Amino acid sequence: MSKSNVVVQGFCDDQFSEVREAFEENFHERHEVGASFALTVEGEFVVDLWGGHRDAERQHAWDNDTIVLVYSTTKTMTFICALLLVEQGLLDIDAPVREYWPEFFAGGQDVRVKHVMSHSAGLPGFEEPFSGADQLNWSLCCENLANATPIWEPGSQSGYHGLTQGFLIGELVRRISGKTIGTFFKDEVGLGSKTGADFHIGVDPGDFGRIADLIPPTEPFPWLIAGGEPNEAVDSISVRSDEEEAVEASKAAVALMATPEWRMAEIPAANGHGNARGIVQAQTALANNGSAFGVRLFSEATCRLAGKPLISGVDRILGEEMTFAFGYGIVEGKLLWGGLGGSIAVVDQANRACYAYAMNQMGNQMLFDDRATLLGLAVDKAIAAI
Repeated sequence: MSKSNVVVQGFCDDQFSEVREAFEENFHERHEVGASFALTVEGEFVVDLWGGHRDAERQHAWDNDTIVLVYSTTKTMTFICALLLVEQGLLDIDAPVREYWPEFFAGGQDVRVKHVMSHSAGLPGFEEPFSGADQLNWSLCCENLANATPIWEPGSQSGYHGLTQGFLIGELVRRISGKTIGTFFKDEVGLGSKTGADFHIGVDPGDFGRIADLIPPTEPFPWLIAGGEPNEAVDSISVRSDEEEAVEASKAAVALMATPEWRMAEIPAANGHGNARGIVQAQTALANNGSAFGVRLFSEATCRLAGKPLISGVDRILGEEMTFAFGYGIVEGKLLWGGLGGSIAVVDQANRACYAYAMNQMGNQMLFDDRATLLGLAVDKAIAAI
C-alpha cells in the first residue's frame, strides 16, 4: 500500500514522534491493514493514534471508536478485575479458591488464588470431551473446571492456561461480587464507570457495527486445533497438521470468533473487544501509583502486589522461560500480556507508562509480534530521552 492511501489520525506529543513514525511504518512495511496505538505517561495520554481500514477489502476506515477482538490481551482486563477485589478487601491472593467457590474441588488439591493468577493451578485445559461450542456455556465450563484434577502440583510450575484462566478468574469475580465479569468490568472501569474504558467482555449487539474484521494471518498459526474447531488450544497448545490444513484451521478459528454468539459471550481469557485507547484507560492506574483520569482505583500497595513475581521457570505449555506476576508476564521489568495475532497491553510501573496496540491483520505469533515490538522500542527510546 502506498503512503498516500494510509490515513493515520489522532494525536502524538512531539516528544514521541518516533512512535508515530513506527505506527505509520507498520502500514507501509509490515502489511498493517487497520490498527490503534495509545500511550499514557504519568496518567496522561501522550499518544492516541488510529488508522487504516477495518476490513480486508479496505472499504471502511478504522475510526476513533473502532473496536476489535484482541484475544488474550483480554486477560489483562481480568487481572484488573481481580486486583479491584483485592483492593476492596474481598479477595485474598493466598486463599484457597474453594473459600470463594465451595464446589471447586480440584481433585482435593490445594489450588489457591495466586496459582490461578500465575498460570500454575495445573488446569490448562478442560476435561474431555469438550467442544468449541461448549466454551459459550459458562456454567458448563466452570463445572468442568471445578471437577477437574490438576495435571501437576498447583504452584510448582506454570503452564499457560490459555482459556481456562479466564473462567477461573471470572467465576471468582462472580462468586464475590454477584456480577458476571463482563458486567463487573463495565461497572468498575468500563463504559459504565468514571474511567470509561471502551472495552467489552461480551459485546452488546448494538456495538457490532463498529467491530473491525479480523484478517487471518498469511502464514498459519504454529499451534492449531484438531478438526478445525477452536478449543483451549487456540491461545496455547499446539496440534500440528500440514500447512494447507493449518491455513484452513486458522481461517476457521477466526470465522467462529466473528459469530454473534462468540461476540456476545463472556470468554474472559480470549474474546474481549476494544481498541488501544480503551485498553490503556483500564490499565493506566496500575502504572501510575493507582490513579488515573481523576479516579483512584488502587493503593500503592496493590500496585506493588500486581508487579510481584509469583512463579518463574520454563512454562509447560509455552515451552519458554516465563515469569508471571498477578496474571501479567514480567518482561524486562514491565508487566504485559498480548493476544493471538499481535495485540498487547504493557504496564511500565518504573516509568509510570502504559501502552497498548490493537490491530485486525493478524500475525502468526502469540507474543512479541514485530509490529508491537517496534512500537515498544520507540516508546522506550522516547521515554529515555525525556
